[in-house]
Amino acid sequence: MIVFPAIDLKSGEVVRLAEGDMDRATVYGDNPAEQAGLFATAGAEHIHVVDLDGAFAGSPKNAEAVEAIVASFPGYVQLGGGIRDRQTVERWFGLGVARLVIGTAALKDPEFVKDMAKEYEGGIVVAVDAKD
Repeated sequence: MIVFPAIDLKSGEVVRLAEGDMDRATVYGDNPAEQAGLFATAGAEHIHVVDLDGAFAGSPKNAEAVEAIVASFPGYVQLGGGIRDRQTVERWFGLGVARLVIGTAALKDPEFVKDMAKEYEGGIVVAVDAKD
C-alpha cells in the first residue's frame, strides 16, 4: 500500500476545506515546502498536492508553492488543480512533478485528457470530486 499525505494549497498556505467550501478553510501552515519536509521526515515517499485556487479558477494559482514543494520533497509529487491545457501539463512535468491529476478537463475536454494520457503514459490520472 502506498500512502499519499496531502497538501491542499490556498493563497500559498496549507489548508483543509470544510465540505469543499473555499470560504471555510482551516489554515495549517504558511510554508508548504516545510510541510512536505515533515511528511518526508515521517517516511512519506509520495505526496498529493492540490492547487485549490487553481481548481476553482481553471489555471494554476499556487505555482510558487508547488515549485518549492517539488524542489524540496525527495520523493514522488502528484499534483492536481487547474490543469486544463497542454502548456500547464508540460510546465508541471518540466518542473519535476511525477503525476498530474486532471478533473474538470476530463468532463469538458476528454480529447485533451486522452491525448495527454497517451503522451505522458502513466503520468496522468483522472479524478472527479462530485456530490449527489
